[in-house]
Amino acid sequence: MKIWIVWLPNVWKSTLFNALTNSYSAPAENFPFCTIEPNIGIVDVKDPRVEKLAELSNSKKTVFANIEFVDIAGLVRWAGKWEWLGNQFLANIREVDAIVQVLRYFKDSDVVHVEWEVDPVRDVEIINSELAFSDLERIDRILPWLQKRAQSTWDKFVKREAEVLAKIQKTLEEWKLANAIKDEFTPDDEKMLKTYWFLTLKPFIYALNVWQDDIKNKEAIQAEFQAKLNAPVVIVCAKIESEMMWMSKEEKLEFQTELLEIQDSSKIPTLDDLIWLAFDTVGLMYYFTTGEKETKAWTIKKWSTAPQAAGAIHTDFERWFIKAEVINYDEFVELWSWPKAKEKWKVRLEWKDYIVQDWDIMIFKFNV
Repeated sequence: MKIWIVWLPNVWKSTLFNALTNSYSAPAENFPFCTIEPNIGIVDVKDPRVEKLAELSNSKKTVFANIEFVDIAGLVRWAGKWEWLGNQFLANIREVDAIVQVLRYFKDSDVVHVEWEVDPVRDVEIINSELAFSDLERIDRILPWLQKRAQSTWDKFVKREAEVLAKIQKTLEEWKLANAIKDEFTPDDEKMLKTYWFLTLKPFIYALNVWQDDIKNKEAIQAEFQAKLNAPVVIVCAKIESEMMWMSKEEKLEFQTELLEIQDSSKIPTLDDLIWLAFDTVGLMYYFTTGEKETKAWTIKKWSTAPQAAGAIHTDFERWFIKAEVINYDEFVELWSWPKAKEKWKVRLEWKDYIVQDWDIMIFKFNV
């Protein structure tokens, strides 16, 4: 899964990227367009269940699910109209699964805002306009030719393609995003639209970058902007995350609770919140395999069948799938091993129509 981090300059976006990837690969100075070339980092989805399974199985290797995050230059007004540097970056982000828009909530006179004042909702309107302009530019080039062809052919697919693009064009011209009408498209429409890579059809996630003093109001701030933006919102504090970059998990928790004076760790925003939200928003999940050699989280689409899940390991596993041995994570942890789980009749046999569930641990049987 590939996620692009995008927004206006000077929102500490690259600082956030550095914290996500535990590196200093993205320059984070206080001036616009500091990030010119895209920075790419692979981020593990740190799930304590994977670590627990590895411990129980005495696994030699532990493999988490992961996400590819890409940091690009900050956009500005008229980026979609070939102004400034923005349009070349818009072209770079089409082949991604989702877009994380980092919004500046914090106020700091030492960090210049490109629009001169902090207003997250206005910033959303700017960046969404640029994405819409970029998509409209593509449609304006293609649609006239496609409509002309639709009038001179009996091909129902060409006619439908012209209708769908015209509908998206009308939606964008009304200052709405194309994903607002996503439910109106058939599976065939969605398959066709994938070839266009429209930016405004992608899932959006908003990361609200707050200051240390704002964290105590995390839930209220999150609820406010989820209502305003009608989209998933996660609270992050890039400044604190950058200071904790090289700390262990235990050290981070101690540092946060002392600094923020918040004893309930669930009320402290972390980058894991962003990673989990990104994974869920794109429609992905994972199941586990575990043994002495390796414990691994295998990424699959939600609602995948058992054969499709087997195909994540190897395509031949899907092709020659017979059945799967399945146990829930909690039951496995309670019993500590496969032999005990089988002895207690907790291991189920599932067939080709089984829909894989989160927290499943699986062993596949296949013919060769």
